[in-house]
Amino acid sequence: MTEPHEPLIVARSGGVVTVTLNRPDRKNAINGAMWRALTDTFTTIRHNSDDRVVVIAGAGGAFCSGQDVADLGARNEAFIDGASTSPPTLFNMYAVNRVALDLHHMPKPTIAKVDGVAAGAGANLALGCDLVVASDRARFTQIFAQRGLSLDFGGSWLLPRLVGLQKAKELAFFGDAVDADEAAALGLVNRVVLSSDLDAAADEWANRLAAGPTVALSMIKKMLNHSVAGSMDDALEDEARCQHVSFSTADMLEAVAAFLQRRPAKFTGR
Repeated sequence: MTEPHEPLIVARSGGVVTVTLNRPDRKNAINGAMWRALTDTFTTIRHNSDDRVVVIAGAGGAFCSGQDVADLGARNEAFIDGASTSPPTLFNMYAVNRVALDLHHMPKPTIAKVDGVAAGAGANLALGCDLVVASDRARFTQIFAQRGLSLDFGGSWLLPRLVGLQKAKELAFFGDAVDADEAAALGLVNRVVLSSDLDAAADEWANRLAAGPTVALSMIKKMLNHSVAGSMDDALEDEARCQHVSFSTADMLEAVAAFLQRRPAKFTGR
C-alpha cells in the first residue's frame, strides 16, 4: 500500500514503512511543510504496531540537501513585514528539534538509505538513524559553517559519538564533502553498495529487522542509546530491566521453541 503525501511519500510493506522525502527539484531540501509532515508521520509510525522498521530515503537521486534556505528567507520576510509574529529562526528550530528527537526516540529500528547528497540537516537526518546504507555516489557534508550557521538536527551530539571529538570538529569547521567510502571508514556509514544495489541492500536489512523480535530490538536500541551518556551501573540496570521484559514476550517463547525444534523462529513482534 502506498500513500502519497506532499512533501513525503509513505509506503508500507511487510512491516517495513519507507518514508521518502519528495522534493526532488530541490534535492529534497526540507521546508516547513516537510518538517510538519515528518513530525506527523513519525508520530503515526511510533503508535502503529504494524510498522516494525523505518527506512528513510530521498527521491530523484538525492537524499536531502538540508534546510530549504529559500523557505527560511520567506519566513524572515514575513516576520519583517509584520505578516507573521513568530521569530522565524526560533520557530524553525523548534520544528527541527522535534523531528530530531522523534527520530532518536523512535522505538523501532531506523535505516537511512542514502543516494547522492546528504548535507546539513539532511546529513544529520541520515546519521540520526540506527543504520546507514549508502550508494557509492553518496556524499555527506556538515555544510553549516560554509553558510554562516552552527550545527543543528543533533549534529553536535551525533558527530563526536560517531567519529570522535577532533574529527567531528574538522568535519564541522570546514564543511567539506565526504564521499561514501571515506564516510564508511570514519564510521558514519554501515555499508556502501553500488547505486544499482542500494534498494536491495536496504530492503535486505529492513526485512530481516521486520522479521525480528520487535520488543527486544526496541529495548536493545534504547539501551545502546542510553549507554553513550551513562555509566556501567546504568547500563547493567537497563539490561536487567529490559531482559525481565524480554522473558515475558511471545517472541522469546517462540525463539526457545524454534531452537528446540531446530527450525527458524517466526517472530510476531509480541
